[in-house]
Amino acid sequence: MRIKENEKNLFLALSLIMGLVVISSNYLVQIPFDYFGLKNILTYGAFSYPITFLITDLANRSFGKKVARKVVYIGFVLGVLLTLFVSTNFEDIISIRIAVGSGLAFFIAQNLDVVVYDKNRKNSNWFVAPLLSSVTGSIVDTFLFFSIAFYNTGISWVTLAFGDLTIKFLMALIMLIPFRILVTKIRIVYN
Repeated sequence: MRIKENEKNLFLALSLIMGLVVISSNYLVQIPFDYFGLKNILTYGAFSYPITFLITDLANRSFGKKVARKVVYIGFVLGVLLTLFVSTNFEDIISIRIAVGSGLAFFIAQNLDVVVYDKNRKNSNWFVAPLLSSVTGSIVDTFLFFSIAFYNTGISWVTLAFGDLTIKFLMALIMLIPFRILVTKIRIVYN
């Protein structure tokens, strides 16, 4: 089966956006959210990273799990490479651990998202698959990333992880709105 040009463009756009969101989040996770007394609980990365689950779910809904995995792989390669070159300070062990933790957590959590979404895609409630897959992926991603990046560094990583996870849960709910809108627009283009 030949992929239509507009489907190929959507695939490439999702892959590129995935890589950009990953690198942005890897940079933003190093910046504390310094409002409302949340400096020791939250980083800016918590607000941008949930977009990766939206992208994976859009790819899964539009093309199926095989193509969604390809988007994850391309996002992984782009995100890890760009993180290594742009935001990794190789003289700082925490910066290196952030890059390693991010790559590993991303790869495992996004692939889990693909599986959970695919298993729930036929649910009669449209929101179940994206919400359940995003929440499941967020839990795995958060605890893998923060434990690898900050364990035994003196940084209260468990507190940061719970703050991060709280925002990811909120963002998973918010991301249902653009998910629904974008899925509808994608259906119009391809049907």
